[in-house]
Amino acid sequence: MIDKAGRVDISFNAAGIRNAKILGVPLVELDVEQVSLPIAAYTRSYFLTARLAARRMIPNKAGVIMTVTALPARMGSPLNGGYGSAHAAKEALTRDLSAELAPQGIRVVGLRPGGMPKTRTMKEIFELKASRIDMTWEQFQGYLANYSHPRRVMMLAEMANTAVFMASDKASGMTGTTVNFTMGSLDD
Repeated sequence: MIDKAGRVDISFNAAGIRNAKILGVPLVELDVEQVSLPIAAYTRSYFLTARLAARRMIPNKAGVIMTVTALPARMGSPLNGGYGSAHAAKEALTRDLSAELAPQGIRVVGLRPGGMPKTRTMKEIFELKASRIDMTWEQFQGYLANYSHPRRVMMLAEMANTAVFMASDKASGMTGTTVNFTMGSLDD
C-alpha cells in the first residue's frame, strides 16, 4: 500500500481470534493459557499494526490509529474468559500510544460498541454460551437490547459511521480515548 499511495493516513485494527475454548466457560474451569490467549493476541495485534502505522505516519506528522474494543473492557460479565481483560488492555494501550504519538500529530482512538447481533462474532459468542445461559437466540438479542437506553441493539452501520467520523478531521480533538457508543449500556 505504501508503494501505491505513498503514505498511511488511517490504521484500523479489528483483528479477532476464534472464541472456542475461551468463551462460555467459567473462569475457574479455564487454564492460564486459555485466559492469556486473548489478552496476548488482541494486544499484540493492536500493538504491531499501530507501531507499523505510526512509523509511516510520523514523517507526515498526521494520521489516525483506531481499534475496536468491547463492553466487557469496562463491565464484568460472566463466561468471557480473558476477553474483557484483553479489551481493557487495548484501551490502556490506546491511551499510552496517544501520549507518545499525539505530540507528533497522530491521533489514537478506540471504539467501544455494544453487542451487535448482526455480526458473526455475536452469533458465535451466543452459541458458545448458550448451554450455560439457558436462552434462545431471540432472548439473547433481547438481553443485549435491554442493556441499552433505547432498548435496541446497535446496527453495524452505526459503528461504521462512527469510525468514519473518528477518522475524519471533524474529530481532530479526540485522541487517547475510547468512544463509548454502547447506547447507554455503560456510562463513562
